[in-house]
Amino acid sequence: MRQIDTDRNLAKTILDELRGAIVSGELVPGALYSVHDLAARLGVSRTPVREALIQLAERGMVRFERNRGIRVLQTSLHDLEEVFAIRLMLEVPATFRATSRRTPELMARLTTHLDTMRRAADEGDEPTFMVADRKFHEALNVASGNLRLARYVESLRDMMFLRGTSTVDRSRGLGDILAEHEEIAAGVEEGKPAEAAEAMRRHLLTTARLIIAQESAATGESVQVSYDWTRLVD
Repeated sequence: MRQIDTDRNLAKTILDELRGAIVSGELVPGALYSVHDLAARLGVSRTPVREALIQLAERGMVRFERNRGIRVLQTSLHDLEEVFAIRLMLEVPATFRATSRRTPELMARLTTHLDTMRRAADEGDEPTFMVADRKFHEALNVASGNLRLARYVESLRDMMFLRGTSTVDRSRGLGDILAEHEEIAAGVEEGKPAEAAEAMRRHLLTTARLIIAQESAATGESVQVSYDWTRLVD
């Protein structure tokens, strides 16, 4: 983590810095950290760091442990299953609404993110691809007009990154993921809310099915699955 410039928006900057360190693995899942040490690493006082950690605890990324410190949480397979179930309930109708309200600005953003994804797929650049993937989804969620939904979905995606989970080169390639996003964008561009929402539903279900299957096989971790992902995709 880098030291914080206190002349900037301190609270948001600290939150973003800690969140980024957790998602990147710099702050290790399962490890304990003290507010004092984190504040020292960021070059700020403890109070705003504690406030940021409270927000991260609300997102399920850390846990306060009395007289011990802050523990970075590891996302379980059951957590992933719940994340996808919630994303389906939120992002599919959000895509329908965003398409119904589509603007030239939305299409410009989606086109920009798709172009970045295409270049990254050609170059095999997964980190750049996934950043653009995330921005693609965010653009649609924001365009739905529900900013709380957009922020909540972002926090759900953070939980997936805590697991370090990806289907790339395990269940499918970057080109496959790109094609799924192109179908969503086509529905938006053509002004067909039902088609765009259905493409989003297929994309999320496919991702859920593949990730849950591969993680279960890799770790032997069992989960009481609430959704039959295989049947839902068909």
